[in-house]
Amino acid sequence: MSWFESFVLGLVQGLTEFLPISSSAHLRLTAAFAGWHDPGAAFTAITQIGTEAAVLIYFRKDIARIISAWFRSLTNSSMRSDHDAQMGWLVIIGSIPIGVLGVTFKDQIEGPFRDLRLIATTLIVLGIILGIADRLAARDETGGKHRAIKERKSLKELGVRDGLIFGFCQAMALVPGVSRSGATISGGLLMGYTREAAARYSFLLAIPAVLASGVFELKDAGEGHVSWGPTIFATIIAFAVGYAVIAWFMKFITTKSFMPFVIYRVLLGILLFALIGMGVLSPHAGESAG
Repeated sequence: MSWFESFVLGLVQGLTEFLPISSSAHLRLTAAFAGWHDPGAAFTAITQIGTEAAVLIYFRKDIARIISAWFRSLTNSSMRSDHDAQMGWLVIIGSIPIGVLGVTFKDQIEGPFRDLRLIATTLIVLGIILGIADRLAARDETGGKHRAIKERKSLKELGVRDGLIFGFCQAMALVPGVSRSGATISGGLLMGYTREAAARYSFLLAIPAVLASGVFELKDAGEGHVSWGPTIFATIIAFAVGYAVIAWFMKFITTKSFMPFVIYRVLLGILLFALIGMGVLSPHAGESAG
C-alpha cells in the first residue's frame, strides 16, 4: 500500500465511520473502484481505533463520569441505582453479542462477507430499514392531523433488554455495508428512542468493541501488501477527520432527518449491482491481490 492510498483510505474511514453508510463498505469500495488491493479486515479494524479515539475525546466527560460511577458501584451499593453506573453495565452487556459473533464468524468477515454483491445488498436493505425507522421517529416527533406528538425514550429509560437489542444491532455491522451506527441507530429508533439518544449510545457502545477488534487485529498488520507505516498514517488521518465528522453529526441529527443517508445507501447499492451486472466491476475486485 502506498502512502497516497493510506491517506485516501484514512480520509474515507474518518468521513464514513460515524455516518450510517458503513465505513468498512466504503473502504472496500474505494479500493475496488481505484483498482487497489482490498485493504482487508485488519486494516479496517486498526484504522477504526483512530475514529474511536475521536469518540473518546469528544465524549470524554460522559465517559469519565460513567467509568467513575461504574467503579464506585462495585463497592458502594447505593451507587448501583445511579444512571451513569448503570450505563457502564449496559455498555458491557451490549458489547457481548459483537464479541461472541465477531470471534465465531472471523473467517467469514475476512472472506465471503467482503463480496461486493453482499455489500450492495446490505447497503440497500439497511438503508430501507433506516428510512422506515426515521419516518416512525418523525411521526412521533411531529404528530399529525389525527395524532398527538408522542414522547420518545431517552437513555435514562435504557434497560438490559434494550441494551442487548442495541448490541445485536451493532453485531450486524460485522458484515460490510450494514454500518455500525446505521444498525444501532435504526434499532434504537424502532425501539422508540430519540435520534440523539440512539446515536449517543451507539457511539458509546462501539468503544469497547472497536478497540478490542483493533487490538486483536494488530498481529495481522504489516502482512501482505499493507505495512505498518501506511496503516498508522491512515489511523491518524481517520482520527482527525472523524472528530470533525462526529461533532457535525451530533448537531445534524438534532434537527435533520436521516433520509439523505437512506437515499445515498440505496442508490449506491443499485449502482454497485448495475456495475457488477454489466461486468464493469468484479464482485471480488482486488481480493486476489490482497
